[in-house]
Amino acid sequence: MLAIPSSAINDARARGLDGDSAGDLRQPSGWSVLVTCRPLMIFALCIALFHFANAAMLPLVGQKLALANKGKETALMSACVIAAQVVMLPMALLVGRKAESWGRKPICLAAFAILPIRGVLYTFSDDRWWLIGVQLLDGVGAGILSALVPLMLADLMRGTGRYNVSQGVIATTQGVGASLSNMAAGLIVVSRGYSAAFLTLAGVALAAFLILLLAMPETRDIDVAQADANSPFGQRVSSPRWR
Repeated sequence: MLAIPSSAINDARARGLDGDSAGDLRQPSGWSVLVTCRPLMIFALCIALFHFANAAMLPLVGQKLALANKGKETALMSACVIAAQVVMLPMALLVGRKAESWGRKPICLAAFAILPIRGVLYTFSDDRWWLIGVQLLDGVGAGILSALVPLMLADLMRGTGRYNVSQGVIATTQGVGASLSNMAAGLIVVSRGYSAAFLTLAGVALAAFLILLLAMPETRDIDVAQADANSPFGQRVSSPRWR
């Protein structure tokens, strides 16, 4: 970190302002921009639902593998984790190469579409190789979103100065969704079994996909903030495309 020259860091752009130099730190938007930006709220809801559907799947798969393969629990769980990690890297590279030409939304929809498919496929068999194979799909969604979410937030918060805070909003909704996921899935497994839990999670994932498809705009070229010339504080107001 000490080897990075301070002149290489543009403090304005690092927080989502439009300054051309590190000294051009105009006043950021008010905190209300986080709730008045409709696409951000829609995206936060989609992310919460995605992680509600996703977080419990791997633990449930681990439980199924442990029940059916006594003495091999650790090795099989490790295989599930490694399988997803192997797929994540090429997916993240794909986002980096195609996010501009294809647009953000089609790639994001692909990540969301994989999750309900994965949830349904888990119910087809308890065979360990089948479960590990299906787990490969986890790397598709995780790899895409790990690279795409920062890009979409940068699009949405461009010019507001609230990029880093928007990441906190998304991380919070992600954490809430993931924590509720494990609790809900555990209750369903106890009362209805593993297949019911996987199908329920797949249903939530499908809902997230439909919300993203129908309500979320393409963010690549969105104009989300413009300077309010009449404000003495350089406050920014939302563009009509937010609404």
